[in-house]
Amino acid sequence: MAAEALVVAIVGAESTGKTVLAQALAQRIAAETGLACCWVPEQLRLWCEQHGRTPQPHEQPAIAAAQQEAIEAAARMADVVVADTTALMTAVYSRLLFDDGSLDTRAADWQRRCALTLLTALDIEWVADGLQRDGPQVRAPVDALLRELLAAHALPWALVSGGGQERVENALDAIAPLLRGRTAPRSGLFTRLAGRDAADRPWRCEHCDDPQCEHAAQAARRA
Repeated sequence: MAAEALVVAIVGAESTGKTVLAQALAQRIAAETGLACCWVPEQLRLWCEQHGRTPQPHEQPAIAAAQQEAIEAAARMADVVVADTTALMTAVYSRLLFDDGSLDTRAADWQRRCALTLLTALDIEWVADGLQRDGPQVRAPVDALLRELLAAHALPWALVSGGGQERVENALDAIAPLLRGRTAPRSGLFTRLAGRDAADRPWRCEHCDDPQCEHAAQAARRA
């Protein structure tokens, strides 16, 4: 991953708006900062579409590697990359579906290189979409495993909740501090982001199990 590229990783259970959020964030960041920004799609979705089925246990490592490689390739070309999932999600599903934790450490080590990890909340309706979706009943177990993995490896994260545009705005509030320290290739495009301030638009995390933990981890990482 290029040292100068800022990578925002979006993780979360299925049908929690990760793809829509990634696309919207990439568009907004590019428009409001002038920075070259792109989003990286979920490789599992592409894999399922290509093969017409879900992967078997032995195919999981290759999917995780493909996700990492896609993000790294994008980071070599852009200033900011928004990733629609990372290998951390592959590790979570390997645990849930195959009782296999062999991908955990490598996925967590790579996740630590991301500038910010956003976890999408379970506050929007589940919608069927693609072979890789198992049903609304798996969202809570996936969310729990994901939080467990993040905590076990001391990975800082921020919860993103809200419907529609509110979800995008809340995500931008989490990302904005990282963008303020960047120099845009065009002038005058940080105005809207520079106007965001915690005192004016407080971060809301009412759906978080323990907001102090994640916020403390974020603060410690920035220190």
